[in-house]
Amino acid sequence: MPEPPTRWNYEHITPSLIMASELVGVVYAGETQYQRVEIIDTVPFGRCLILDGRTQSSEADEFVYHEALVQPALTSLAQPRSVFIAGGGEGATLREALSHKTVERVVMVDLDREVVELCQEHLPNHHQGAFQDPRLTLIHEDAGRYLKEDTARYDLIIIDIPDPLEGGPAYLLYTDEFYDVTRQRLNEGGLLVVQSGPCGPLNHQEVFTAIHHTLGAVFPNLAPYRVHVPSFGTLWGFIIAGSGPFPITTTAEEIDKRIAERVTRPLRFYDGATHSGLFSMPKYIREALAAEERVITRDNPLYAA
Repeated sequence: MPEPPTRWNYEHITPSLIMASELVGVVYAGETQYQRVEIIDTVPFGRCLILDGRTQSSEADEFVYHEALVQPALTSLAQPRSVFIAGGGEGATLREALSHKTVERVVMVDLDREVVELCQEHLPNHHQGAFQDPRLTLIHEDAGRYLKEDTARYDLIIIDIPDPLEGGPAYLLYTDEFYDVTRQRLNEGGLLVVQSGPCGPLNHQEVFTAIHHTLGAVFPNLAPYRVHVPSFGTLWGFIIAGSGPFPITTTAEEIDKRIAERVTRPLRFYDGATHSGLFSMPKYIREALAAEERVITRDNPLYAA
């Protein structure tokens, strides 16, 4: 009988629930100006990026998270040409945005240069060379400040930032003030998509429902959805927001047609059939969304547990 492993990576899924993964080794561990960074190799999930103790992505299932974040909104747009990414340090969100032939320009603004450089070096299976694409403009600055000061407009804005932790670098990018800035930076018919935190039975009211209600104070049309990301230990939520005609009802046949015509790399998670079922939320989440009253503001921020 094999000896039990002696090294584990532990992560709180909720304050009273821990997930443990067998640890192969630590590739990098250190502090940047903004956050604690770990890049580790695990048995179940391969190489993982962990920021401030929370898994951001793993080699085993990052395709689920990143395709779910980017592809439904991007493929729903008929001719997306410009994309803005807030965060996205691994480069996998960038990889997905650049997979569409129609996209001519991507501006990626990630505050933490050190994290991006570490990901370029240690997570090649995530970015797959996306940082070398000439369509990319990479900027290391606060994304909220950048969007407020720069008047360029985009067909899709993607918010791929860490959870809103107290003292962390991202919590002000979950406020209605920031979402109002993003609304002003969208082209007519453009979409915003936000990674919106854990969305399982135990934790959907932690931040997901409040983010949804806050977006609803700024945008008239919302489309919440969720997927299971095993390395996160829970289901994970996303929300698409927009002001114009909403394309989430695009048929499975049209989604598959657009993927075939303009996506330059094979997709492993997303296609027309996935799109058709993605926005069907269970009853308890629909009820929680309807009952939510919190609006996240600069003066009244919300922090993940």
